[in-house]
Amino acid sequence: MDDISVARVLHVLAIIHWIGGLAFVTLIVLPMSRSRGTVEQAWSLFENIERRFSQQVRISIPLAGATGLWMTYRMDIWDRFADLEYWWMTAMFGLWLAFMLMVFVVEPHFHPKFAKNAQRDPEKVLLRVSRLHQCLLLLAALTAFGAVAGSHGVRFF
Repeated sequence: MDDISVARVLHVLAIIHWIGGLAFVTLIVLPMSRSRGTVEQAWSLFENIERRFSQQVRISIPLAGATGLWMTYRMDIWDRFADLEYWWMTAMFGLWLAFMLMVFVVEPHFHPKFAKNAQRDPEKVLLRVSRLHQCLLLLAALTAFGAVAGSHGVRFF
């Protein structure tokens, strides 16, 4: 197995973990949290699960980026980022960048303020978190659709 094949396998596994976890939090954890007896219990359940998952994606998101960068470098396909036919490569990079910023910059910086707001109005915060996760999951699904179809020869433009 050559280095590009290893990178591709690690890339796909990292993305399965990252986006699969996003789907689990969005479609299972948040609705389950919001159906708890009290909003305080709901927030506590969400925050405990999210904290554990956040620790894990601090590995899978950078791994997805590193392997994507390696494949782009080794296959010398930088020009695809300027080609509309490969829009999904730019979408993958944009999605990756957004999550890197959220996990490594926004979340650590704003978590104390966010937790304070959740103490005051956990129902409102959970609703916002749910909507944000739904939007991110939709973007991730569209990006994955484009990436899989595009890498298998589907032409969009």
